[in-house]
Amino acid sequence: MEYVTVQDTEIPALGIGTWRMEGATCRRAVATALELGYRHVDTAQAYGNERQVGAAIAESGVDRDELFLTTKLGSSNRDHDSVVESTRASLRKLETDYVDLLLIHQPNTGTPLEETIGAMDELVDDGLVDHIGVSNFGLSRLHAAREHADASILTDQVQYHPFWDQSTLVDYCQINDLMLTAYSPLAHGGAVNDDLLAEIGTRYDKTPAQVALRWLVQQDNVSTIPKSTSPAHLEANLQVFDFELTDEELRAIRRPSISRTASSFLRARLPF
Repeated sequence: MEYVTVQDTEIPALGIGTWRMEGATCRRAVATALELGYRHVDTAQAYGNERQVGAAIAESGVDRDELFLTTKLGSSNRDHDSVVESTRASLRKLETDYVDLLLIHQPNTGTPLEETIGAMDELVDDGLVDHIGVSNFGLSRLHAAREHADASILTDQVQYHPFWDQSTLVDYCQINDLMLTAYSPLAHGGAVNDDLLAEIGTRYDKTPAQVALRWLVQQDNVSTIPKSTSPAHLEANLQVFDFELTDEELRAIRRPSISRTASSFLRARLPF
């Protein structure tokens, strides 16, 4: 495992995302991931699976200090009291005394940003949260969050893959000692059948998915949280730290395409 180090904090460069995982499926996937060696787990209040994530962690036997655990505030939990109360509820569901990272899940203009950030700062002061951050924030909103926060904003969690450009945000994070956490790193499955990724993969005996993940974790200040419930895929996702892409390959893989991103997103949601 490689690590991203920002603000004197080490975070595993690759974790497991749990969006759209439910019930026993979620519990098994997280348990399998921990058994395989994952130590970075991402969930959210909106996912409705914090209890399953917490149960898998509790049963794993992995020391809590070895884990980097993230959850996110639901869209209705942005005022001061809701931030505090919902986070305490998340801790109970996750069966833990603290989370390593608490994120604002997405922008919400209904509550002043400074009120939400202020409540998150209090949770840090109370020892219930180690770090705070944001998700789905553009550059201007990320900068505003940093201006309001007493605790340092650790990360911005955003969609990032070869077909969705985040180079400006990556540059900002690198300059300001922040982490960019990439979700949907396989473009909702669109990277799996990509010809260029397959061609590059043959040089290293790697799959297109592994090349896409390597492309992300090889960038400074970038971590990623691919979602999978398949034990084979979970294991394969970890096998991206034994090869290195060339500078030319890194440049070639970045191919921003709104149409490819949108089509993959929609295809992933079809019921067939």
